[in-house]
Amino acid sequence: MKDNKVEKKEVTSYAAAYSGKSQTTALLLSIFLGGLGVDRFYLGYTLLGVLKLITLGGFGIWYIIDLVMIITGDLQPKNGSYSKTL
Repeated sequence: MKDNKVEKKEVTSYAAAYSGKSQTTALLLSIFLGGLGVDRFYLGYTLLGVLKLITLGGFGIWYIIDLVMIITGDLQPKNGSYSKTL
């Protein structure tokens, strides 16, 4: 019985570590729809996505910053890391 608890914790922590999000998808969304905040919505940052949408990508500045951060891997999904990277 004790072994089941340990095994369940390992599976839960593994699932939390990988969000199932692709860095390539995030990059493509950022390039084509980043000014509308779609990349932030995809990565799980809903409030920031709304702010980015309202400001049209922070008047272009936030759009460029997010693009660079996704390419370098500094902008990760909210609930873990990318399951597929560039």
